[in-house]
Amino acid sequence: MKTIPKPLVMVNQWTIVVSVIIALITQSAWILFIPLIANLSSLLTGFHPILVVVKRFLSKPANQYIQEDYAQLRFNQWLAVGFLFVASISFLLNWTVLFNIATVMVGLAALIAILGFCIGCFVRFQYQQWQYRRKNSAAN
Repeated sequence: MKTIPKPLVMVNQWTIVVSVIIALITQSAWILFIPLIANLSSLLTGFHPILVVVKRFLSKPANQYIQEDYAQLRFNQWLAVGFLFVASISFLLNWTVLFNIATVMVGLAALIAILGFCIGCFVRFQYQQWQYRRKNSAAN
């Protein structure tokens, strides 16, 4: 099973939270491009520029940290990228309400994950349960 050290996951979450706070205070989406581009790059190429830099500062080898599931993190990244993309496009189209909603949603999800509850994990679990029930009811 492929995993990622928790400190790297936390850095990504904090990057989202801090950029969301700055974006909401300034009512400007330009800062959201940092986590958007970093996470989109990670999803499309496997290269996350922020985490490559941060990994150099880990005090222990990566495998000595608590590990997070790679597949779950990719699902969460797709959600974050989606909301960051909607927020950015909304800003460019001057749709202030949608910009604020999408920005707050991705920021809250990241903050709640930092605090210990993963909303994306819950959504993925429910989706997997729905798929399982649907598959089994069709087989009967």
